[in-house]
Amino acid sequence: MTDDLPPAPVTGGADRSLLALVDRLALLLERSELTEIEVEAGETGLVLRKPSALRTGAEDHGPAVGAVAVGPGPAAPAAGGIGSEVARPSVKAPLTGIFYASPAPGSANYVQVGGEVAVGQVIGLIEAMKLFNEIKSDLAGRVVRVVAESGQLVKARQPLVEVDPL
Repeated sequence: MTDDLPPAPVTGGADRSLLALVDRLALLLERSELTEIEVEAGETGLVLRKPSALRTGAEDHGPAVGAVAVGPGPAAPAAGGIGSEVARPSVKAPLTGIFYASPAPGSANYVQVGGEVAVGQVIGLIEAMKLFNEIKSDLAGRVVRVVAESGQLVKARQPLVEVDPL
């Protein structure tokens, strides 16, 4: 089965090689009966899942393959130490990709600091593998902070929006 896959490029930079590898793994996943592929190299890992493995509701958004990259995160502050903050409830990124706070350039953001957010409300978009994924809040409350910057890379499980429950 792997003979049908396009060869990974040898030149063109590390980023292009990595993206080509992800594309090859996604193609392998699509052509197989697997629902998930997980690859680890050192402290970095990548998980690719078919939409059927990602779906939590009855929505069907086509034949996309989802990707979640897991890598070493920032060190957590010591519990109870000086300068440690109480973690607020937050809406977290379900996948790795580029975060967009508004539906189009120049339009209003989905959520604003001080505004209220409801469960199921769209709070942003994440572009991954050339697909835009609506990110919906799993919390209700008042937006205290928008953590993610529009147009920047966010990683899976990274807080996007901090919320004070109502």
